[in-house]
Amino acid sequence: MRRLEIKRQMERTDIASVGELLDAAARADGRRPLSDHLYLDLVGGGTDGFAGLVAWEPGHDHPVAYAQISKGNDALAFELVVHPHHRYEMATIGPELIDAALDVVRGEGGGNVNWWVYEPTSAHTTLADDAGMVQSRTLYQMRRSLPTERHATIATRSFVPGDDDEAWLSVNNRAFADHAEQGGWTMELFCQRQREPWFDPDGFRIHERDGRVAGFCWTKVHTPDPTVEGDKELGEIYVIAVDPDFHGLGLGSEMTLSGLDHLAAAGIGTGLLYVDASNESAVAMYRRLGFEVYSTNAAFTARID
Repeated sequence: MRRLEIKRQMERTDIASVGELLDAAARADGRRPLSDHLYLDLVGGGTDGFAGLVAWEPGHDHPVAYAQISKGNDALAFELVVHPHHRYEMATIGPELIDAALDVVRGEGGGNVNWWVYEPTSAHTTLADDAGMVQSRTLYQMRRSLPTERHATIATRSFVPGDDDEAWLSVNNRAFADHAEQGGWTMELFCQRQREPWFDPDGFRIHERDGRVAGFCWTKVHTPDPTVEGDKELGEIYVIAVDPDFHGLGLGSEMTLSGLDHLAAAGIGTGLLYVDASNESAVAMYRRLGFEVYSTNAAFTARID
């Protein structure tokens, strides 16, 4: 008989137990199973709106599955991880954790919930349908080899922590005013990201015009994960944007190239980025820069009252 623990805060022992499950999933799948946002919420012990659902079975000293709810800008993010040795039980574990998670949301007054799934299958679609969730977004991860054939022709400089924070936040939130995840950042969230061990001001390229931040390309280097066999160093275009006042000048391509140039100079052999499949102009631009679709994530959404 499975036992489900619902935790609003994670102690060190809880984080360690879930971490073992995440490591097992990473070894099996060749990738980390939780998105940055949810993983940071987990290891931080859980912020406001957090719920961690840990499933146990008799005779096992490790969780057999884990689900998490974390607050996003305009919706709750939900992700589900099943231990590789128990995926044959997905038809029962999946609905149990999804229903329990949605009950938690319902008990807190409801809201929109997005369940993000890597490379969705018909089994995921069935689970989503049964839970009353519909696919609302498709996100591409695109990759290309480095260095690029073209290089940036505009001048950029490194981000200066403390001096550029307010200007960057203003440009980011203006550029992503209609974006569910990237818009509406707070200074607290931005400072949290700057405290991450991967943060590098030199990899955060700023382009100025008329004394203003006209665009930026924030890169992130993924070091090889020792729990993932064959994992290699990757360079990500983490966030990129152009201030709406400077649209139409070709800065999108130039800022992308500036980030890729920085990554290549650091010895990174592969660049990646994420883009909404529905953003056809951005997908086309990245294809022109040599990117191709590497993987697909889908969001299944429900409104819980």
